[in-house]
Amino acid sequence: MKKFLTVSLISLMLTFSVSAGTDDENNLSKKNPNSVKDCFENINRATFKFNQVLDGAIIEPIAKAYRVLPSPVRAGTGNALDNLSSLVTIPNNVLQGELKKAGVNTARFIVNTTIGVFGIFNVAQKMGFTEYEKEDYGQTLGTMGVGAGCYLVLPILGPSTVRDTAGSFINVLGGDPWYNASINGNNEFLSTSEYAATKVLTGIDFRAKNIDSFENLEKNSMDFYASVKSLYLQDRQQKISNRNGALEIIYDGDWEEVESQ
Repeated sequence: MKKFLTVSLISLMLTFSVSAGTDDENNLSKKNPNSVKDCFENINRATFKFNQVLDGAIIEPIAKAYRVLPSPVRAGTGNALDNLSSLVTIPNNVLQGELKKAGVNTARFIVNTTIGVFGIFNVAQKMGFTEYEKEDYGQTLGTMGVGAGCYLVLPILGPSTVRDTAGSFINVLGGDPWYNASINGNNEFLSTSEYAATKVLTGIDFRAKNIDSFENLEKNSMDFYASVKSLYLQDRQQKISNRNGALEIIYDGDWEEVESQ
């Protein structure tokens, strides 16, 4: 049970702690009736401050050290981690009715795992495969019409919503083949430590790639908490809609518009 809780915590932390969404320019409206409510704002803000302290003391320094590694090492690590994430993306493609994408991602996973040496080399990309887009169970619930629920900031885990938090638990309830093989596989090759290591590396890799974006966002925000929340909700809605059409989920409150880098 202790192992289960530990791995669940690490998995959720790396899923949400650094996924505020810094890829697109903000274009938000305060009057959207479909905005996500911040039902627990006081608690969320206190938790956000705690997470900032933790990030500054531990996560960011490790991410900066990671960026010192040679570019090929970091690229290979990122490729391998993306390859593993396909094991969650593929079943979500199927659940969302995207059977063609499921087939393409399955072929991508086979090619990169074999010819690409466990995904270290992105051979599929060089072969002309379409750009890879991650999917998760929170996104799938969203496509099924499940509302986001209240906005949450989880200790260590970072920004989330009720729906996305619920979706993340599906990973440890059988929805993540990598988790099943590592934690429940009872084999001599994989164990809890291997699974935990990949999740920690996923967070470090993502944080390292976005250090400048987060620093710029904090520097230019009158309310950093509100900006992170706006960007997280925007990013999630774009992923649920596959970046088609206008955003429907926005931040409902005061915020400072910041152009992400």
